[in-house]
Amino acid sequence: MYGMCTDMTTNPSELEQIKLASQFLRGTIITSLADPLTGAVSDADAGLLKFHGGYLQDNRDLREERRQQKLEPAHAFMLRARLPGGVVTPVQWLEFDRLAREYADGSLRITSRQTLQWHGILKGQLKSTIAAIHHALATTIAACGDVVRTVVCTTNPIESATHGLVYEWAERLSKHLTPHTRAYHEIWLDGEKRVGEVESEPLYGANYLPRKFKIGLAIPPLNDIDVLSQDMGLIAIIECGRLAGFNVAIGGGMGVTQHDASTYPRLANVIGFVGVDEVLALAEVMVGVHRDWGERADRRHARLKYTIDRRGLQVFQDEVERRLGHALAPERPYYFERNSDRYGWIEGHEGFWHLTLSIESGRLADHEDGRILSGLRALARVHHGDFRLTCNQNVIVAKVAGKDRAGIDSIVRDYGLDGYRKQSGIRRHAMACVALPTCGLAMAESERYLPVLLSSLEQLLDRYGLIDTPILLRVSGCPNGCSRPYLAEIALVGRGPGRYDLRLGGDFQGQRLNRLYRQNIDEQAILDALEPLFARYVLVRGETEKFGDFLVHAGIIGLEPGPTTVQGSVV
Repeated sequence: MYGMCTDMTTNPSELEQIKLASQFLRGTIITSLADPLTGAVSDADAGLLKFHGGYLQDNRDLREERRQQKLEPAHAFMLRARLPGGVVTPVQWLEFDRLAREYADGSLRITSRQTLQWHGILKGQLKSTIAAIHHALATTIAACGDVVRTVVCTTNPIESATHGLVYEWAERLSKHLTPHTRAYHEIWLDGEKRVGEVESEPLYGANYLPRKFKIGLAIPPLNDIDVLSQDMGLIAIIECGRLAGFNVAIGGGMGVTQHDASTYPRLANVIGFVGVDEVLALAEVMVGVHRDWGERADRRHARLKYTIDRRGLQVFQDEVERRLGHALAPERPYYFERNSDRYGWIEGHEGFWHLTLSIESGRLADHEDGRILSGLRALARVHHGDFRLTCNQNVIVAKVAGKDRAGIDSIVRDYGLDGYRKQSGIRRHAMACVALPTCGLAMAESERYLPVLLSSLEQLLDRYGLIDTPILLRVSGCPNGCSRPYLAEIALVGRGPGRYDLRLGGDFQGQRLNRLYRQNIDEQAILDALEPLFARYVLVRGETEKFGDFLVHAGIIGLEPGPTTVQGSVV
């Protein structure tokens, strides 16, 4: 059911031209890797490298010092794995841990899309690292770039038999929508180029997608993947213990461009229901319409959400249904109770137990507060189940037999992995993107600032008896919003060194965007703005009312003017 890519715009962006001329993502990557005069690759190859799962970065803390020494920036690469549903076996975990210590900066990072990243890999070690990931039965292909990215899924699919079926769909979608190019095998795995063979990308075409495409599968009542932030969200409908199919949500997206009021975060619209027998066909159609209708001249407006708003939701849906061959069925009832993780032990349907651990900012490293990387390594050496990464940057030790719980608990305690037992309500539900020093888009600190910010907020919350109250906090070093800040009850979006936009009023279910409350302020101004709100929250909140709901119901944050976008609140 693959379609044919339409002609490119008459004024394609530079990256569109690079993709089209790349011979299906080959470019001159092999030549760039062999260049001994620089730790980087060419600009064109850096753009193509993303499709292979890698980002060229440099240590921004050292930029000025190296500039004064007339040295090029301290270049290194970030690699991201493609792990549908976030499932990692113990054998894979031990190999990924080894790569982090031998080739990267000594840490692993769980991303907000349920996968792992390695930072600080030097150019000469890039090929060895990717090959090792491949030999561990994983891959980095299409973890980045203008393709369907890692498919995410509610993080405990073995909680019931039906949950397992939903995870299988995440796997099937990921495999089905992976690019066909053999460039990955040729460049990184020493695969032979097939002389005389005509290569093609039946779904993507020679210039791939206008921008990335994200797919996520949620299993109500949990929305731990923030399904309405996806380009295509699939909401599992379980009836009488059977997976009947999925409600389909389209057009979500968190990214915003600084100083461009025409860009905005958007929640996806639920447009109907599809049975399980048509999930793959629908995904192909949706990706095909994005491929053919998406903006290719201006990347700032190339995400699916802008195409939908530019064309109109009904026009877009009509085209999807025309290509599918029939109208979607009406959406079916569902509800979400939370978009956060559930910490501690949970029993599954087969008698296995699953332990969710809290990992601050998803960073797996050893430090004075806990030997996190070493602790997970120790768990992987004895664990007989698997690990499940979450979109909230945490990890589940999954499929633990009852007799093994005590041993797992002992390791968790010995290595300081038991923070979830004693953390404040806001700390347990906080997220931050990487930001400085490695992200090239970052305008302010995020991951490195989060511990400082949390300590200051905890002092305020403790003063008003709110230390154990769950509050959803997200911090982003720039408006691009990798930590999905626009869905948080409290969000900081970086504007410059030490300065942030304060956004308030998201909900605890991932179904309402927050609003801009204070613009371009420092930490003290942030705390000064929040303190009276905490004080009032204690006095007038309902018995079970969440902080974000209180802000709306008390009139502190105005209700959304529409169902999907935040008007007049773009940073």
